[in-house]
Amino acid sequence: MKLYHGSNIGGIRVLEPRQADHDRPFVYLSTIPVVAAFYLRNAVEKPYYWFPYGFDQSGIPVYHELYPDALRQVSEGVRGYIYEVEAGEQQVIPFKNIPCARLATEPVEVTGCLEVENAYALFLQYVEQGEMRVGRFEDKSEQELARWYSMLKEYLKEKEMIETPDCSYAVFVRNRFPGVWEEYLREEV
Repeated sequence: MKLYHGSNIGGIRVLEPRQADHDRPFVYLSTIPVVAAFYLRNAVEKPYYWFPYGFDQSGIPVYHELYPDALRQVSEGVRGYIYEVEAGEQQVIPFKNIPCARLATEPVEVTGCLEVENAYALFLQYVEQGEMRVGRFEDKSEQELARWYSMLKEYLKEKEMIETPDCSYAVFVRNRFPGVWEEYLREEV
């Protein structure tokens, strides 16, 4: 099966498993190039991640803007590479929460590569081709935003970020979602 991996590192010939926020190193792959493209740039520094996307009822990836103009702000001018690999079903395992995600525990040889000059331009192209949608901040209801903000707060609690307020994720939430951060602090004190 053809799978994809987004990276900001060029010249990779073999994708090696890397430790992320899971229990062991994996190569993170997707059956959908759009989803791999989301990973060209992370809005927060590792080991944390910020990729607010989901899928519509027909399986099209939807990037959810949780503040105005978020997609452009995190992707405009971002360069990167979408690597293509061929892998058998026995070489990968499904990722529980993302239907198109696959995990490899062994190195995977690269069979192709798309160099991306500007991730935002690529996303606009995907939208135009109907391969992606953008859930604009301005179009979200208060209830929808409240659900997203609740998830942010729960992650802050889960990772006990009151103990690490200077980590990249806490700083990101404090800067982009000050109300969420303040509510989190009130509940933790």
